[in-house]
Amino acid sequence: MRTVVGVLRGGPSHEYEVSLSSGASVLQNLNKELYDPRDIFVSRSGEWHLHGVPVTPEKALRSVDVAFNVLHGDYGENGQVQRMLESFGMPYTGSDAFSSAIAFNKQHTKDLVQKLGLKVPHSRLVDEGDDLEDVAFDLFRTFPHPVIIKPIVGGSSVGTTLVDNFHALQTSLEKALSHAPKALIEEYIKGKEATVGVVDGFRGEKTYSLFPVEIVPGTDHGFYSYEAKYGGSSVEHIPGRFTEEEKKQLTQFARQAHEGLTLSHYSRSDFIVSKRGIYFLEINSAAACELAEQALIPKALKAVGSSLMEFLDHVIQLARTRKKG
Repeated sequence: MRTVVGVLRGGPSHEYEVSLSSGASVLQNLNKELYDPRDIFVSRSGEWHLHGVPVTPEKALRSVDVAFNVLHGDYGENGQVQRMLESFGMPYTGSDAFSSAIAFNKQHTKDLVQKLGLKVPHSRLVDEGDDLEDVAFDLFRTFPHPVIIKPIVGGSSVGTTLVDNFHALQTSLEKALSHAPKALIEEYIKGKEATVGVVDGFRGEKTYSLFPVEIVPGTDHGFYSYEAKYGGSSVEHIPGRFTEEEKKQLTQFARQAHEGLTLSHYSRSDFIVSKRGIYFLEINSAAACELAEQALIPKALKAVGSSLMEFLDHVIQLARTRKKG
Protein backbone atom coordinates (compact mmCIF):
# COMPACT_ATOMS: atom_id res chain seq x y z
CA MET A 1 0.00 0.00 0.00
CA ARG A 2 1.32 3.43 -0.94
CA THR A 3 2.10 6.01 1.75
CA VAL A 4 -0.29 8.98 1.62
CA VAL A 5 1.72 12.22 1.61
CA GLY A 6 -0.11 15.47 2.23
CA VAL A 7 1.83 18.32 0.60
CA LEU A 8 1.09 21.57 2.45
CA ARG A 9 1.56 24.60 0.21
CA GLY A 10 0.38 28.20 -0.19
CA GLY A 11 -0.28 29.84 3.15
CA PRO A 12 -0.87 33.30 4.63
CA SER A 13 2.55 34.84 3.99
CA HIS A 14 4.33 37.05 1.47
CA GLU A 15 5.97 33.88 0.11
CA TYR A 16 2.66 32.38 -1.02
CA GLU A 17 3.59 32.14 -4.71
CA VAL A 18 7.01 30.64 -3.96
CA SER A 19 5.36 28.03 -1.72
CA LEU A 20 2.90 27.09 -4.46
CA SER A 21 5.82 26.51 -6.82
CA SER A 22 7.74 24.40 -4.28
CA GLY A 23 4.64 22.35 -3.51
CA ALA A 24 3.95 21.72 -7.19
CA SER A 25 7.50 20.43 -7.59
CA VAL A 26 7.12 18.08 -4.62
CA LEU A 27 3.81 16.74 -5.95
CA GLN A 28 5.35 16.16 -9.37
CA ASN A 29 8.55 14.50 -8.13
CA LEU A 30 7.16 12.10 -5.53
CA ASN A 31 7.70 8.50 -6.56
CA LYS A 32 4.13 7.46 -7.47
CA GLU A 33 4.98 3.77 -6.98
CA LEU A 34 5.66 4.47 -3.30
CA TYR A 35 3.52 7.50 -2.51
CA ASP A 36 -0.05 8.70 -2.98
CA PRO A 37 0.29 12.53 -3.04
CA ARG A 38 -2.46 14.79 -1.69
CA ASP A 39 -2.42 18.46 -2.61
CA ILE A 40 -3.39 20.35 0.55
CA PHE A 41 -3.73 24.00 -0.40
CA VAL A 42 -3.77 26.73 2.25
CA SER A 43 -5.18 30.05 1.04
CA ARG A 44 -3.78 33.49 1.75
CA SER A 45 -6.44 33.84 4.45
CA GLY A 46 -5.29 30.60 6.11
CA GLU A 47 -8.20 28.42 4.95
CA TRP A 48 -7.28 24.80 4.19
CA HIS A 49 -8.51 23.08 1.00
CA LEU A 50 -8.54 19.47 -0.14
CA HIS A 51 -9.61 18.60 -3.70
CA GLY A 52 -10.49 22.28 -4.11
CA VAL A 53 -13.00 22.21 -1.25
CA PRO A 54 -12.54 24.23 2.00
CA VAL A 55 -12.05 21.86 4.94
CA THR A 56 -10.75 21.95 8.49
CA PRO A 57 -7.09 21.01 8.97
CA GLU A 58 -8.20 17.87 10.81
CA LYS A 59 -10.30 16.73 7.84
CA ALA A 60 -7.57 17.56 5.32
CA LEU A 61 -5.12 15.38 7.24
CA ARG A 62 -7.51 12.59 8.21
CA SER A 63 -6.23 9.97 5.73
CA VAL A 64 -2.68 11.32 5.48
CA ASP A 65 0.29 9.27 6.70
CA VAL A 66 2.88 12.07 6.63
CA ALA A 67 2.74 15.81 5.95
CA PHE A 68 5.33 17.38 3.67
CA ASN A 69 5.50 21.01 4.76
CA VAL A 70 6.49 23.58 2.13
CA LEU A 71 4.51 26.47 3.62
CA HIS A 72 7.22 29.14 3.32
CA GLY A 73 7.18 32.21 5.56
CA ASP A 74 4.83 33.00 8.44
CA TYR A 75 2.71 30.09 9.69
CA GLY A 76 4.69 27.37 7.93
CA GLU A 77 8.18 28.27 9.16
CA ASN A 78 7.65 29.92 12.53
CA GLY A 79 6.46 26.86 14.48
CA GLN A 80 2.72 27.51 14.19
CA VAL A 81 1.83 24.75 11.75
CA GLN A 82 4.35 22.43 13.43
CA ARG A 83 2.52 22.77 16.75
CA MET A 84 -0.76 22.02 14.99
CA LEU A 85 0.63 18.91 13.31
CA GLU A 86 2.11 17.73 16.60
CA SER A 87 -1.26 18.16 18.33
CA PHE A 88 -2.75 15.83 15.69
CA GLY A 89 0.06 13.29 16.14
CA MET A 90 0.88 13.78 12.46
CA PRO A 91 4.44 12.99 11.26
CA TYR A 92 5.81 15.90 9.24
CA THR A 93 8.94 16.97 7.43
CA GLY A 94 11.33 19.55 8.80
CA SER A 95 12.26 20.90 12.20
CA ASP A 96 10.08 20.88 15.31
CA ALA A 97 8.14 23.93 16.45
CA PHE A 98 10.81 25.32 18.78
CA SER A 99 13.76 25.02 16.39
CA SER A 100 11.65 26.37 13.52
CA ALA A 101 10.75 29.48 15.53
CA ILE A 102 14.40 30.16 16.41
CA ALA A 103 15.60 29.73 12.81
CA PHE A 104 12.79 31.98 11.56
CA ASN A 105 14.13 34.90 13.61
CA LYS A 106 17.29 36.22 11.97
CA GLN A 107 18.64 37.91 15.11
CA HIS A 108 18.15 34.84 17.32
CA THR A 109 19.88 32.76 14.66
CA LYS A 110 22.82 35.19 14.43
CA ASP A 111 23.24 35.21 18.22
CA LEU A 112 23.36 31.40 18.35
CA VAL A 113 25.74 30.84 15.44
CA GLN A 114 28.05 33.54 16.77
CA LYS A 115 28.31 31.50 19.98
CA LEU A 116 29.31 28.55 17.78
CA GLY A 117 32.30 30.57 16.58
CA LEU A 118 31.02 31.68 13.17
CA LYS A 119 31.56 35.24 11.97
CA VAL A 120 28.44 37.37 11.48
CA PRO A 121 28.06 40.90 10.07
CA HIS A 122 27.85 43.85 12.44
CA SER A 123 24.14 44.60 12.91
CA ARG A 124 21.49 46.65 14.66
CA LEU A 125 17.77 46.16 15.31
CA VAL A 126 15.10 48.79 14.66
CA ASP A 127 11.62 48.54 16.14
CA GLU A 128 8.45 49.55 14.31
CA GLY A 129 7.74 52.07 17.09
CA ASP A 130 11.04 53.92 16.63
CA ASP A 131 11.23 57.34 14.99
CA LEU A 132 12.52 56.25 11.60
CA GLU A 133 13.71 59.70 10.58
CA ASP A 134 15.93 59.86 13.68
CA VAL A 135 17.07 56.28 13.12
CA ALA A 136 18.01 57.05 9.52
CA PHE A 137 20.12 60.07 10.56
CA ASP A 138 21.85 58.04 13.27
CA LEU A 139 22.54 55.12 10.92
CA PHE A 140 23.99 57.44 8.32
CA ARG A 141 26.36 58.98 10.88
CA THR A 142 27.41 55.87 12.80
CA PHE A 143 26.91 52.73 10.70
CA PRO A 144 29.31 51.57 7.94
CA HIS A 145 27.73 51.87 4.49
CA PRO A 146 26.37 50.38 2.33
CA VAL A 147 23.91 48.46 4.51
CA ILE A 148 21.45 45.62 4.07
CA ILE A 149 18.04 46.29 5.61
CA LYS A 150 15.74 43.29 6.03
CA PRO A 151 12.71 42.18 8.08
CA ILE A 152 13.78 40.24 11.17
CA VAL A 153 11.65 37.30 10.05
CA GLY A 154 10.78 35.82 6.67
CA GLY A 155 12.64 34.59 3.64
CA SER A 156 13.03 34.80 -0.15
CA SER A 157 14.61 38.26 0.42
CA VAL A 158 11.09 39.74 0.71
CA GLY A 159 11.33 43.30 2.04
CA THR A 160 15.14 43.34 1.83
CA THR A 161 17.05 46.29 0.38
CA LEU A 162 20.67 47.21 -0.25
CA VAL A 163 21.10 50.88 0.71
CA ASP A 164 24.07 53.02 -0.31
CA ASN A 165 22.76 56.54 0.32
CA PHE A 166 21.03 58.52 3.04
CA HIS A 167 17.84 59.24 1.09
CA ALA A 168 16.95 55.53 0.78
CA LEU A 169 17.42 54.68 4.46
CA GLN A 170 14.00 55.69 5.80
CA THR A 171 11.98 54.23 2.91
CA SER A 172 13.94 50.97 3.14
CA LEU A 173 13.28 50.78 6.89
CA GLU A 174 9.58 51.35 6.23
CA LYS A 175 9.63 48.61 3.60
CA ALA A 176 11.22 46.08 5.97
CA LEU A 177 8.89 47.03 8.83
CA SER A 178 5.85 46.51 6.58
CA HIS A 179 6.77 42.80 6.68
CA ALA A 180 7.81 42.38 10.33
CA PRO A 181 7.69 44.22 13.69
CA LYS A 182 11.48 44.68 13.66
CA ALA A 183 14.05 45.43 10.98
CA LEU A 184 17.59 44.11 10.97
CA ILE A 185 20.31 46.41 9.66
CA GLU A 186 23.55 44.67 8.65
CA GLU A 187 26.81 45.91 7.23
CA TYR A 188 27.18 44.96 3.59
CA ILE A 189 30.17 42.66 3.22
CA LYS A 190 31.62 42.52 -0.26
CA GLY A 191 32.49 39.06 -1.52
CA LYS A 192 31.14 35.92 -3.14
CA GLU A 193 27.71 34.89 -1.89
CA ALA A 194 27.45 31.17 -1.16
CA THR A 195 24.71 28.83 -0.04
CA VAL A 196 25.13 25.31 1.29
CA GLY A 197 22.42 22.70 1.77
CA VAL A 198 22.70 19.93 4.33
CA VAL A 199 20.64 16.76 4.67
CA ASP A 200 20.36 14.56 7.75
CA GLY A 201 21.36 10.91 7.41
CA PHE A 202 22.04 11.15 3.67
CA ARG A 203 24.51 8.74 2.05
CA GLY A 204 25.50 7.30 5.41
CA GLU A 205 26.54 10.63 6.95
CA LYS A 206 24.98 12.15 10.07
CA THR A 207 24.78 15.54 8.33
CA TYR A 208 25.58 15.44 4.62
CA SER A 209 26.72 18.68 2.99
CA LEU A 210 25.82 19.42 -0.61
CA PHE A 211 28.22 21.32 -2.85
CA PRO A 212 28.48 25.04 -2.04
CA VAL A 213 26.57 27.06 -4.63
CA GLU A 214 27.88 30.48 -5.61
CA ILE A 215 25.19 33.07 -6.29
CA VAL A 216 25.90 35.82 -8.78
CA PRO A 217 23.21 38.52 -8.41
CA GLY A 218 21.98 40.56 -11.34
CA THR A 219 24.06 43.69 -11.77
CA ASP A 220 21.07 45.89 -10.96
CA HIS A 221 20.69 44.46 -7.46
CA GLY A 222 24.09 43.95 -5.84
CA PHE A 223 22.73 41.12 -3.68
CA TYR A 224 20.46 38.10 -4.10
CA SER A 225 17.18 40.01 -3.98
CA TYR A 226 13.65 38.70 -4.40
CA GLU A 227 13.63 40.13 -7.93
CA ALA A 228 16.92 38.41 -8.72
CA LYS A 229 15.66 35.07 -7.41
CA TYR A 230 12.34 35.07 -9.24
CA GLY A 231 12.88 37.56 -12.05
CA GLY A 232 15.51 35.55 -13.88
CA SER A 233 18.31 38.10 -13.47
CA SER A 234 20.67 35.96 -11.36
CA VAL A 235 23.02 33.12 -12.19
CA GLU A 236 23.97 30.25 -9.90
CA HIS A 237 27.21 28.36 -10.33
CA ILE A 238 27.71 24.82 -9.03
CA PRO A 239 30.03 24.04 -7.30
CA GLY A 240 31.05 27.70 -7.44
CA ARG A 241 34.34 29.50 -7.77
CA PHE A 242 35.71 28.60 -4.35
CA THR A 243 39.09 27.31 -3.26
CA GLU A 244 39.26 23.86 -1.71
CA GLU A 245 39.79 25.45 1.70
CA GLU A 246 36.75 27.69 1.23
CA LYS A 247 34.62 24.70 0.20
CA LYS A 248 35.80 22.80 3.28
CA GLN A 249 34.96 25.71 5.58
CA LEU A 250 31.59 26.41 3.98
CA THR A 251 30.41 22.82 4.32
CA GLN A 252 31.72 22.65 7.88
CA PHE A 253 30.00 25.90 8.88
CA ALA A 254 26.71 24.80 7.30
CA ARG A 255 26.80 21.58 9.32
CA GLN A 256 27.66 23.51 12.48
CA ALA A 257 24.74 25.88 12.01
CA HIS A 258 22.28 23.09 11.21
CA GLU A 259 23.31 20.99 14.22
CA GLY A 260 23.82 23.94 16.58
CA LEU A 261 20.29 25.19 15.91
CA THR A 262 18.98 21.59 16.31
CA LEU A 263 17.31 21.68 12.91
CA SER A 264 15.88 18.50 11.41
CA HIS A 265 15.92 16.76 8.03
CA TYR A 266 17.47 19.48 5.88
CA SER A 267 18.38 23.16 5.78
CA ARG A 268 20.27 25.69 3.69
CA SER A 269 22.74 28.26 5.06
CA ASP A 270 23.84 31.46 3.32
CA PHE A 271 27.34 32.94 3.60
CA ILE A 272 29.59 35.65 2.20
CA VAL A 273 33.14 34.61 1.31
CA SER A 274 35.17 37.82 1.72
CA LYS A 275 38.77 38.90 2.13
CA ARG A 276 38.00 39.20 5.85
CA GLY A 277 36.87 35.59 6.05
CA ILE A 278 33.59 33.69 5.71
CA TYR A 279 30.53 35.36 7.24
CA PHE A 280 27.29 33.58 8.11
CA LEU A 281 24.21 35.48 6.90
CA GLU A 282 21.14 33.36 7.70
CA ILE A 283 19.73 29.87 7.63
CA ASN A 284 16.66 28.41 5.95
CA SER A 285 15.01 25.58 7.86
CA ALA A 286 13.42 22.78 5.83
CA ALA A 287 10.08 24.58 5.50
CA ALA A 288 11.92 27.64 4.15
CA CYS A 289 13.85 25.82 1.43
CA GLU A 290 12.46 26.27 -2.06
CA LEU A 291 12.13 22.97 -3.93
CA ALA A 292 11.08 24.07 -7.41
CA GLU A 293 13.29 22.56 -10.12
CA GLN A 294 15.22 25.81 -10.62
CA ALA A 295 15.85 26.30 -6.88
CA LEU A 296 19.20 25.84 -5.21
CA ILE A 297 18.73 22.54 -3.36
CA PRO A 298 17.43 20.61 -6.40
CA LYS A 299 20.37 21.96 -8.44
CA ALA A 300 22.85 21.01 -5.73
CA LEU A 301 21.33 17.51 -5.49
CA LYS A 302 21.80 17.05 -9.22
CA ALA A 303 25.42 18.18 -8.90
CA VAL A 304 26.19 15.37 -6.44
CA GLY A 305 24.50 12.74 -8.62
CA SER A 306 21.22 12.61 -6.71
CA SER A 307 17.71 13.72 -7.67
CA LEU A 308 14.78 15.50 -6.13
CA MET A 309 12.84 12.21 -6.17
CA GLU A 310 15.54 10.45 -4.14
CA PHE A 311 15.74 13.39 -1.76
CA LEU A 312 11.97 13.51 -1.18
CA ASP A 313 11.87 9.79 -0.45
CA HIS A 314 14.72 10.17 2.04
CA VAL A 315 13.10 13.11 3.85
CA ILE A 316 9.73 11.37 4.10
CA GLN A 317 11.42 8.37 5.71
CA LEU A 318 13.13 10.70 8.19
CA ALA A 319 9.74 12.23 9.05
CA ARG A 320 8.11 8.83 9.58
CA THR A 321 10.86 7.65 11.90
CA ARG A 322 11.31 10.87 13.91
CA LYS A 323 11.54 10.22 17.63
CA LYS A 324 8.80 11.97 19.58
CA GLY A 325 9.40 13.97 22.71
